[in-house]
Amino acid sequence: MTVLATEQSRLTPLERLEFLCDAGSVQAIRSSVASARMGDRARPGDGVVGAAGRVNGRPVFCFAQDSSFAGGSLGAQHAETVLRVMRLAGAAGAPVIGFVESAGARMQEGLAALGGFGRIFQENVALSGRVPQLSILTGTSAGGGSYSPALTDFVIMVEGASMFLTGPGVVREAIGEDVTAAELGGTRVHERNGVCHLVAPSDFDAALLARDLLSYLPQSSRHEPPRAEPRPAGPPPTVPAEARRAYDMRGVIRALADGAELLELSPRWARNMLTAFCRIDGRPVGVVANQPRHLGGVIDADAAQKAARFVRTCNAFGLPLVVLVDTPGFMPGRRQEAAGVIRHGAKLLHAFAEATVPRLTVVLRKAYGGAYITMNSKDLGAHLTFAWPQAELGVMAAPQAVGIVHRRELESAPDPVSERARLADVYSGEHLGAAVAARDGFIDEVVAPAETRARLAWGLETLGNGERRRSHAGNIPL
Repeated sequence: MTVLATEQSRLTPLERLEFLCDAGSVQAIRSSVASARMGDRARPGDGVVGAAGRVNGRPVFCFAQDSSFAGGSLGAQHAETVLRVMRLAGAAGAPVIGFVESAGARMQEGLAALGGFGRIFQENVALSGRVPQLSILTGTSAGGGSYSPALTDFVIMVEGASMFLTGPGVVREAIGEDVTAAELGGTRVHERNGVCHLVAPSDFDAALLARDLLSYLPQSSRHEPPRAEPRPAGPPPTVPAEARRAYDMRGVIRALADGAELLELSPRWARNMLTAFCRIDGRPVGVVANQPRHLGGVIDADAAQKAARFVRTCNAFGLPLVVLVDTPGFMPGRRQEAAGVIRHGAKLLHAFAEATVPRLTVVLRKAYGGAYITMNSKDLGAHLTFAWPQAELGVMAAPQAVGIVHRRELESAPDPVSERARLADVYSGEHLGAAVAARDGFIDEVVAPAETRARLAWGLETLGNGERRRSHAGNIPL
């Protein structure tokens, strides 16, 4: 069922919590508090509904801001309700979900309101990496109302919602730029810059997305991710034999995943890198994959940043990582160097190297140079590494390699084109083949595409839950 994103389809704050939680499980928290500073305008709850409930039978804590009261602005009592919900989540070891729609700090309460945001930010950080934190943007959020979502693990935006540090009016006064709320911070902006992970057409659909997302996650970093009844996957995966031919990596994931289902995060940001949750033999896993459909699967600064944050999230919450590799390398050029591709690539290296959850890698067609190392190679600590028979692994593709290694022979050859092709075939067979990588111990096994799901399921079962050591640094925004 999908509800159209119309004004009539908007839910009340309490309805949002009731759609999120199992039927009859919502219990209010601090529903009678009111702001002394609002005088006759004061209202019970002070513009926010706090509650405890259950999602899929598991405890959660949640809140929903009410834009019908003072624009959902945050005052002292409002802040204390949000903090109470968050602290109870931390004490219980349970997820916290916030439906966010706030005009920012309440003008009538001055520093008390600003201080409330500061305490919420501190609690976001205190819970980071300990319990899953989800933010659902249902309307306009400004100032501090945008920072708290950015500190959480996952952000879902409803179509028509927006968030920004300074609104259109302030922008107009400050720099003379006329811009709408949607142009400044709407869903199209934030799903392309990485702030937003998922977009829903309505409040109702956002609640369903949050329930789906929670089904992959544990209650806290101290708990194991929830297992489900195993289901068959799709047909065996296939990819084009030609190394330069594009295809959609989501088809490969569906062929490996239970029920051919995946939940892709940030699908419009850094589309050359794919991050998703799925289940393999009933076990939730995080998938990091190059996406040859966009830029040939090359890794650029945004792709590295996107993957690094996802790897850290999975590691914090104990989800094994399955890495599917098909990349020609890192994006070269002045623009990428200026964008800090070294720094962002180092974040991905660091994220994989520090991860203690089970990490399994499959090279599908190609993995060259620094990208081979960065995409969870054996030398970076991958627990199991596989490659399909046609895969190539090495410093660079054969035609480019022979252009360097055999430069002088090519310059003097009567037919340089055919000689380059001949030398490339020889180089590929001697240095790049999957069988060569397996012989030299850089991968553990060469596996057929049709055997890949079974191998991954075996590896996940054999490796179990990893070292059970979780990150204590928190799931910092990258």
